[in-house]
Amino acid sequence: MQFAVLIYQDWTWIDGLQEDSGLSETELAEIGKEYTEIAATPGFQQNIPFGHPKDATTVRVQDGKAIASEGTVGGLSAAAGSVYVFEAEDKVAAIEFASRIPAARLGGAIEVRPIGQYW
Repeated sequence: MQFAVLIYQDWTWIDGLQEDSGLSETELAEIGKEYTEIAATPGFQQNIPFGHPKDATTVRVQDGKAIASEGTVGGLSAAAGSVYVFEAEDKVAAIEFASRIPAARLGGAIEVRPIGQYW
């Protein structure tokens, strides 16, 4: 069964990695290693990294007119950072996979959703 695993994270924290995150170089290297291991997990199929949420535009339609606003729906503190496509036996296995993603313990959240077929 295929799942989309959406990674939501605080981009103000991510931006801090480029400055001073409060994490040691060893901790940052360990986080990078964890993401590499996740990508090597059997069933991992694809990572779709998103650009910075400050460059996002949210579009809504009201009274037949498109209304565009700068930024994401959730703002910088709860913006999606990427989507993984993952093959898992069932939802329990997909949740276990998602729990290994560092963003989940670093103040973010991981959404696990089965990939559906609509048309």
